[in-house]
Amino acid sequence: MILTNIVICGSSGKMGKVIHNIISTRDDCKVVAGIDKNKEDSTDFPVMSTPKQLSSLSIEPDVIIDFSHPSVLDELLDYCLTNRVGLVIATTGYSQEEVDKIHKAAKEIPLFFTANMSIGVNLIAELAKKAVSVLGDQFDIEIIEKHHNQKIDAPSGTALMLADAINEELDHQYSYTYDRHSVREKRTKKEIGLHAIRGGTIVGEHDIIFAGRDELITLSHHAASKEVFAVGAVNAAIFLKGKEPGFYNMKNLI
Repeated sequence: MILTNIVICGSSGKMGKVIHNIISTRDDCKVVAGIDKNKEDSTDFPVMSTPKQLSSLSIEPDVIIDFSHPSVLDELLDYCLTNRVGLVIATTGYSQEEVDKIHKAAKEIPLFFTANMSIGVNLIAELAKKAVSVLGDQFDIEIIEKHHNQKIDAPSGTALMLADAINEELDHQYSYTYDRHSVREKRTKKEIGLHAIRGGTIVGEHDIIFAGRDELITLSHHAASKEVFAVGAVNAAIFLKGKEPGFYNMKNLI
């Protein structure tokens, strides 16, 4: 069996620990190192403060899984481009400039990038596109996302991913509305409303609402634990091993 050597960026964080637990139950991959400024003595692998320090490893990594923060992007890309290491990016909250850097790097290394590592979420994105092709412009579209009270960015990267998938099907003719409180006017026809709810320990819930005349259609995804995202990230890392340089996402796994 081919073994995939994985580095976890953000290894001391909540998602980093979940990913480590998932990998520890598999025999097709292993964690060879972590990257995190907050080092923990309890890990069974070395933890580096920066990606650059990975050069001291005795085992060459195949893929880095990043569940950390956008501020680490430049250092990650520098290391991966220099050493031709694959990269799975599961962090959200990137600026357009940073997204452009990610796409540029994918021309030289295999790079897997998605706003949500859940197969279920990516499936409802495809179902939403199908719904739009059937319903046309006769239904208003609203997206509601719910997350725990520690989440920083709003709307979520997943909500924006869903909106972008729908808008792509609509030839990018629709605008996004985030705050109806600031403007007192009727809803326009060509807009997608995005609404963020933050509270408690909600892992992640996304509803896409198609509201028509006298009928309502809702596509929903509820994540019961962070494991669904960790499993997706690990599957993406194993998929990426040995791949040619290029931009990959969940469509390649569905």
